[in-house]
Amino acid sequence: MIGVPLGRHEETQATVCCDPISWFQRAHLISNPSAFVLGKPGLGKSTLVRRMLLGLSGQGVHPLVLGDLKAEHVDAVEALGGQVIRLGRGRGYLNILDPGQAVEVAQRLEEEGHHDAAVRVRADAHGRRLNMVVSLITISRNSPPTDQEQTILDRALRVLDDTFDGIPVLKDLLDVITAAPAELRQVALDRGDMTVYLQETRALEATLLGLTGGGKLGEIFSRQTTNPMRRDRAVVFDVSSIDETETDLQAAVLLACWSYGFGTVNVANALADAGLEPRRNYFVVLDELWRALRSGKGMVDRVDALTRLNRSVGVGQVMISHTMSDLLALPAEEDRMKARGFVERSGMVICAGLPASEMPLLTAAIPLSRQEQQKLISWQDPPAWDSRGGDVEPPGRGKFLIKVGGRPGIPVTIGLTSIEASLNDTNRLWHAPAETLLDAAAPIREEGAA
Repeated sequence: MIGVPLGRHEETQATVCCDPISWFQRAHLISNPSAFVLGKPGLGKSTLVRRMLLGLSGQGVHPLVLGDLKAEHVDAVEALGGQVIRLGRGRGYLNILDPGQAVEVAQRLEEEGHHDAAVRVRADAHGRRLNMVVSLITISRNSPPTDQEQTILDRALRVLDDTFDGIPVLKDLLDVITAAPAELRQVALDRGDMTVYLQETRALEATLLGLTGGGKLGEIFSRQTTNPMRRDRAVVFDVSSIDETETDLQAAVLLACWSYGFGTVNVANALADAGLEPRRNYFVVLDELWRALRSGKGMVDRVDALTRLNRSVGVGQVMISHTMSDLLALPAEEDRMKARGFVERSGMVICAGLPASEMPLLTAAIPLSRQEQQKLISWQDPPAWDSRGGDVEPPGRGKFLIKVGGRPGIPVTIGLTSIEASLNDTNRLWHAPAETLLDAAAPIREEGAA
């Protein structure tokens, strides 16, 4: 048995052990250390991921939860002695122009004679920052910037790196564009006519002004990072304070967390490759993938660019979404095909209960027998009626089907340990409902009454 113990096989009751890192590195059962988890809400996707997270942590792997919208993993990461980074309006800020530890690490690599590695670290940091600026502009406009605008942004970032002392913020990027240095005027093709430059950068300046002055994305990305990420322990980005109705802000924060997290992993790998630090393995959790994909045209490419990593250096990854319909609800056919590719390229696909309407979409990405389809459909049924008002669980809660390529799926039922149960309450706000008019009024004791 290789991997984190998940639970019992539904039919044989044998112990099932599984996680993408162990099945890739030690068992050689999958082609890359990644998993995609699908299932309706409330059936235990977070429980499954948390079990892997805790188990892999015991093996020396650092879990990185890059965006926790419901604070489902905060208690677990705190129990592991990890770092909790809280982001939200008035809670915490994440500067998307902050290269993180890349500048310091690149300098250290150069001092140790690893010049090529230092160049790669700087180039990766530049690319991630540019991708994030383009992503925020795409979400703000609901359409990507033009090719010329992206070229101007690329050159403006380089000018900023060469001339700015310290860590810049979006306002500093806006100042460089409005200052119209010769390097930017050259790529704007203004032919010496300042009027042409102003026309080419007017929309870009307006969008950046909205990102720095509030707007629908607030000021979360326009100030210095309040809690820099560490690379030597478990980390969770708690973004639960962002309201569900602020879908654009949620998508933007998730993308920023993914970019920042993968940038930190890249830095750690560069140091390990140079022999300057021990090799650290990471287990990266990307939840609510569909929110980022549906935040604007072309965002599939941006997500792919931000999360792309050399997975042969000890980094496992799990992506989580509700259904294939969520992933494929994109207006452009090329985006839908690329979104389906996230599932198809995963080393394993783990499914909880799903409705019958999902089966044609799911079987287009992974092969499922008729029996496996019926099992998934039966797991998504609601709980039975209980006239006594008891807490009846859905029949499919904690049940998953592990699929690897065309092999028969492994049905597993997850049971919680006593320690996990205390870390697994995702419905805590419902346990003490507010008093309603139907509640019996408490007797009012008069003063002096016995």
